[in-house]
Amino acid sequence: MVTKQDSNLARLKRHRRVRAKISGTAQRPRLTVFRSSKHIYAQLIDDINGATLVSASTLDKEFEGNGSNKDAAKKIGELLAKKATGKGIENVVFDRSGYIYHGRVKELAEGAREGGLKF
Repeated sequence: MVTKQDSNLARLKRHRRVRAKISGTAQRPRLTVFRSSKHIYAQLIDDINGATLVSASTLDKEFEGNGSNKDAAKKIGELLAKKATGKGIENVVFDRSGYIYHGRVKELAEGAREGGLKF
């Protein structure tokens, strides 16, 4: 019998492996991404203090439209960058949370770069 590996479990293992190597500070927070089938979420996290500095998602009131496509991810990246520059943050460390850098995750990163974040 062939057993199929749980893809979310494999993603979480990749995420733990990456998180062992990177962390965010107040000067250079970690931009982390979570995507579900209906929405996408992004946060800037200061790991030293354990605090979320800025967050944006397709559930925010500023966002309008469908939350599960590449256009929405790009808008969320731009919205996050706008909020971050308002707080004086421009350098970040990108954490893709074990997801492949493709599709919605890539569009969110490109939107954040276009919005002024550097990584």
